[in-house]
Amino acid sequence: TVGDLLVRAVPARHDGRRLPFGPHRAPALGYVVEGEGRTYFAGDTGLFDGMEKEVGPVDAALLPVGGWGPYLGPDHLDAGRAAEALARLAPATAVPVHYGTYWPIGMDGVRPHEFHTPGDEFVRLSALRAPGVAVHRLGHGESVRVGVAR
Repeated sequence: TVGDLLVRAVPARHDGRRLPFGPHRAPALGYVVEGEGRTYFAGDTGLFDGMEKEVGPVDAALLPVGGWGPYLGPDHLDAGRAAEALARLAPATAVPVHYGTYWPIGMDGVRPHEFHTPGDEFVRLSALRAPGVAVHRLGHGESVRVGVAR
């Protein structure tokens, strides 16, 4: 608890190692922050069975969408898998996060769309898979005020 906020750790699906054969130092976690409303910060995760049960009902979901398509595997959400997570979680509002932040040397010249487009692609796919959710792709310095459903 932090003041009037309750912070609850929830499971995430992510290997978490920095090297392919490095040690597992800690479990992957996401967080649900409860105050006036409930917000799910997924952290770095893949889609997993029971995600909606582990997370519980939320008003807003901050979902990572920069999983480079199939390249990083099932422990990461790309725009499509994040839209599926959104359909399962069914919050009122969502914000795509964690994309365009890790630029391996040379990739920006070869596959720049992998870094620039995930937020827009998430907005597009979410409209198809979770049409009842208001998705806000925020630019630097922008914010959104989330309504409370309960």
